[in-house]
Amino acid sequence: VIFRWWKISLRNEFRESRPGEIKESQEDFLDDSSLHIQIAVVFGAKVLEHVLNLCRGNYDFLERLPVPLLLYIISFLELEDIARLSQVSRRFEMISNSNALWENIVENLRDTITPEMKELAQEMGWKQFFFTNRLQLQLQLRRRRQRQDAQNKNLT
Repeated sequence: VIFRWWKISLRNEFRESRPGEIKESQEDFLDDSSLHIQIAVVFGAKVLEHVLNLCRGNYDFLERLPVPLLLYIISFLELEDIARLSQVSRRFEMISNSNALWENIVENLRDTITPEMKELAQEMGWKQFFFTNRLQLQLQLRRRRQRQDAQNKNLT
């Protein structure tokens, strides 16, 4: 593990200061709590945790993947697997319950989605839209049309 730093200052006494560097083996780094504190202060706790996990040999590639790629991958899972995945971590819980994921799933499984259905799904949330049965959706769409008609009559 190599930790480098540069002192940036307008003061004359620090203008000639050279960059600093600490080189430690992974084992030594794991035992160096003062360096842990410095890294946490400068880069944050998540970066420190990631570096510690790398030094221990714990590589969590899924945790580092970008959200759009994870959404694409998760959209191919069975519903039971998505439910289990949501229990793995806060990040996967957030992704598993996201509107973007459920919009992908609905669009992949439904033949046609009318603009009216899209608006309803955005109002109620794509996940709830997915789990609502067709009769309930038809009823909600009919009520929505009636409200819009009533509003249009009031405007004229």
